[in-house]
Amino acid sequence: MKNKQKTPNNTIGINKKAGFDYFLQERFEAGIVLEGWEVKSLRAGRLQLRDTYVLIKEGEAWLLNAVITPLTDASSHINPEHRRTRKLLLHRSELNKLIGATERKGYALIPTGMYWKNGRVKLGFALAKGKKDYDKRDTEKDRDWQREKERLFKH
Repeated sequence: MKNKQKTPNNTIGINKKAGFDYFLQERFEAGIVLEGWEVKSLRAGRLQLRDTYVLIKEGEAWLLNAVITPLTDASSHINPEHRRTRKLLLHRSELNKLIGATERKGYALIPTGMYWKNGRVKLGFALAKGKKDYDKRDTEKDRDWQREKERLFKH
Protein backbone atom coordinates (compact mmCIF):
# COMPACT_ATOMS: atom_id res chain seq x y z
CA MET A 1 0.00 0.00 0.00
CA LYS A 2 1.43 3.35 -1.05
CA ASN A 3 1.32 6.36 1.20
CA LYS A 4 -0.26 9.27 -0.60
CA GLN A 5 1.12 12.70 0.12
CA LYS A 6 -1.68 14.87 1.37
CA THR A 7 -1.60 18.45 0.25
CA PRO A 8 -2.52 20.66 3.20
CA ASN A 9 -5.88 22.30 2.77
CA ASN A 10 -5.60 25.55 4.68
CA THR A 11 -9.20 26.63 4.09
CA ILE A 12 -11.48 26.47 7.11
CA GLY A 13 -14.58 27.91 5.45
CA ILE A 14 -15.64 30.19 2.63
CA ASN A 15 -18.56 32.53 2.05
CA LYS A 16 -19.95 31.44 -1.32
CA LYS A 17 -22.78 33.98 -1.29
CA ALA A 18 -20.37 36.94 -1.02
CA GLY A 19 -19.49 36.97 -4.72
CA PHE A 20 -23.12 36.57 -5.72
CA ASP A 21 -24.57 39.26 -3.46
CA TYR A 22 -21.77 41.84 -3.72
CA PHE A 23 -19.28 43.37 -6.13
CA LEU A 24 -16.01 42.53 -4.35
CA GLN A 25 -13.41 45.27 -4.81
CA GLU A 26 -10.23 45.21 -2.73
CA ARG A 27 -9.31 42.24 -0.54
CA PHE A 28 -7.76 42.30 2.93
CA GLU A 29 -6.45 39.79 5.44
CA ALA A 30 -6.80 40.08 9.21
CA GLY A 31 -5.88 38.06 12.24
CA ILE A 32 -8.69 37.15 14.59
CA VAL A 33 -8.85 36.93 18.39
CA LEU A 34 -10.22 33.52 19.38
CA GLU A 35 -10.71 31.45 22.51
CA GLY A 36 -9.28 27.96 22.88
CA TRP A 37 -12.52 26.09 22.25
CA GLU A 38 -13.04 28.11 19.06
CA VAL A 39 -9.68 27.03 17.66
CA LYS A 40 -10.54 23.40 18.36
CA SER A 41 -13.90 23.80 16.63
CA LEU A 42 -12.25 25.46 13.62
CA ARG A 43 -9.82 22.54 13.32
CA ALA A 44 -12.92 20.33 13.10
CA GLY A 45 -14.36 22.62 10.39
CA ARG A 46 -17.33 23.93 12.38
CA LEU A 47 -17.68 27.39 10.86
CA GLN A 48 -20.46 29.27 9.10
CA LEU A 49 -19.68 32.60 7.39
CA ARG A 50 -23.03 33.24 5.71
CA ASP A 51 -24.66 36.54 6.77
CA THR A 52 -21.46 37.75 8.44
CA TYR A 53 -19.95 41.19 8.13
CA VAL A 54 -17.10 43.27 9.51
CA LEU A 55 -17.93 46.40 11.47
CA ILE A 56 -15.49 49.17 12.34
CA LYS A 57 -16.35 50.68 15.69
CA GLU A 58 -14.22 53.10 17.73
CA GLY A 59 -11.17 52.54 15.53
CA GLU A 60 -11.26 48.73 15.80
CA ALA A 61 -12.55 46.05 13.44
CA TRP A 62 -15.03 43.43 14.66
CA LEU A 63 -16.43 40.28 13.04
CA LEU A 64 -20.17 39.92 13.61
CA ASN A 65 -22.55 36.95 13.15
CA ALA A 66 -19.87 34.33 12.43
CA VAL A 67 -21.03 31.01 13.86
CA ILE A 68 -18.41 28.69 15.34
CA THR A 69 -20.25 25.68 16.68
CA PRO A 70 -18.67 24.32 19.88
CA LEU A 71 -17.57 20.72 20.05
CA THR A 72 -19.58 18.44 22.31
CA ASP A 73 -16.49 17.49 24.29
CA ALA A 74 -15.52 21.10 25.01
CA SER A 75 -14.45 22.02 28.50
CA SER A 76 -17.18 21.90 31.12
CA HIS A 77 -16.06 24.99 33.04
CA ILE A 78 -16.80 27.43 30.21
CA ASN A 79 -20.07 28.35 28.56
CA PRO A 80 -19.25 28.70 24.84
CA GLU A 81 -21.11 31.41 22.96
CA HIS A 82 -21.20 30.35 19.31
CA ARG A 83 -22.18 33.72 17.79
CA ARG A 84 -20.08 36.17 19.80
CA THR A 85 -18.45 39.30 18.37
CA ARG A 86 -14.77 38.66 17.60
CA LYS A 87 -12.04 41.28 17.31
CA LEU A 88 -9.98 41.49 14.11
CA LEU A 89 -6.30 42.40 14.13
CA LEU A 90 -5.29 44.93 11.47
CA HIS A 91 -2.56 47.53 11.02
CA ARG A 92 -3.55 51.13 11.76
CA SER A 93 -2.99 52.16 8.11
CA GLU A 94 -5.35 49.42 6.93
CA LEU A 95 -7.95 50.45 9.50
CA ASN A 96 -7.76 54.08 8.39
CA LYS A 97 -8.23 53.04 4.77
CA LEU A 98 -11.24 50.89 5.67
CA ILE A 99 -12.79 53.60 7.82
CA GLY A 100 -12.58 56.05 4.91
CA ALA A 101 -14.07 53.58 2.44
CA THR A 102 -16.97 52.50 4.64
CA GLU A 103 -17.95 55.91 6.01
CA ARG A 104 -17.43 58.14 2.97
CA LYS A 105 -17.84 55.87 -0.04
CA GLY A 106 -20.57 53.56 1.29
CA TYR A 107 -18.74 50.24 1.02
CA ALA A 108 -19.46 47.22 3.19
CA LEU A 109 -16.83 44.84 4.57
CA ILE A 110 -17.81 41.26 3.71
CA PRO A 111 -15.85 38.18 4.87
CA THR A 112 -14.92 35.88 1.99
CA GLY A 113 -13.15 33.08 3.82
CA MET A 114 -11.27 31.88 6.85
CA TYR A 115 -8.05 29.89 6.61
CA TRP A 116 -4.87 28.80 8.40
CA LYS A 117 -1.63 30.67 7.74
CA ASN A 118 1.55 29.74 9.61
CA GLY A 119 -0.48 28.06 12.35
CA ARG A 120 -2.73 31.06 12.87
CA VAL A 121 -6.31 31.72 11.82
CA LYS A 122 -6.75 34.47 9.25
CA LEU A 123 -9.94 36.05 7.94
CA GLY A 124 -10.08 37.18 4.33
CA PHE A 125 -12.57 39.96 3.64
CA ALA A 126 -13.26 42.46 0.91
CA LEU A 127 -14.56 45.95 0.36
CA ALA A 128 -17.88 45.36 -1.34
CA LYS A 129 -20.77 47.18 -2.97
CA GLY A 130 -24.17 45.52 -2.86
CA LYS A 131 -25.64 44.13 -6.08
CA LYS A 132 -29.14 44.92 -7.25
CA ASP A 133 -31.50 42.15 -8.37
CA TYR A 134 -30.80 42.77 -12.05
CA ASP A 135 -27.06 42.46 -11.38
CA LYS A 136 -27.65 39.09 -9.75
CA ARG A 137 -29.71 37.95 -12.75
CA ASP A 138 -26.86 38.98 -15.06
CA THR A 139 -24.40 37.01 -12.94
CA GLU A 140 -26.64 33.95 -13.11
CA LYS A 141 -27.06 34.32 -16.87
CA ASP A 142 -23.29 34.61 -17.39
CA ARG A 143 -22.66 31.57 -15.21
CA ASP A 144 -25.22 29.49 -17.14
CA TRP A 145 -23.70 30.60 -20.45
CA GLN A 146 -20.19 29.63 -19.32
CA ARG A 147 -21.47 26.21 -18.26
CA GLU A 148 -23.26 25.73 -21.61
CA LYS A 149 -20.17 26.87 -23.52
CA GLU A 150 -18.05 24.29 -21.66
CA ARG A 151 -20.55 21.57 -22.59
CA LEU A 152 -20.46 22.58 -26.26
CA PHE A 153 -16.66 22.60 -26.45
CA LYS A 154 -16.46 19.29 -24.61
CA HIS A 155 -18.28 17.43 -27.41
